[in-house]
Amino acid sequence: MGTVEDICRVQVKFSEIDSMQRVWHGSYVTYFEDGRESFGRHYPGIGYADMQRSGIYAPIYDLHVKYYAPLALNDVAVIHTCYVYKPGARLDYHYKVYRESDGTLCAEGETTQLFIDPCGELMVEKPDYYQEWQNKYLRLSETGREE
Repeated sequence: MGTVEDICRVQVKFSEIDSMQRVWHGSYVTYFEDGRESFGRHYPGIGYADMQRSGIYAPIYDLHVKYYAPLALNDVAVIHTCYVYKPGARLDYHYKVYRESDGTLCAEGETTQLFIDPCGELMVEKPDYYQEWQNKYLRLSETGREE
């Protein structure tokens, strides 16, 4: 199975800066979401619009962030979003956020999303659209193993 990755760029805005004139730590969670949105546009089938059409959503269940170096106003954050295959009804991503000007790794993290049905109940089986996406981009067989 190959790596399924997207790279997007976001310019740091004034509203993301804290009193130390660095990107506030919570803004990196938004950068991860920017990465997931870009990922969904480049690998259609599991983006937010796809979820809205199906009525089946995938809220964040778990989130981890490690911080290494600061970003400042007008820096460009280069967000690498990598899909991580794990069996089951879940979406897992790994992120790396770099400062474009010098290539410094500023933060990295992971998220896990679990699927909920239109009534808000946790799903134990993958939604059809997610299975179709996996079959297309991961080349999985019906058993869930790589072909």
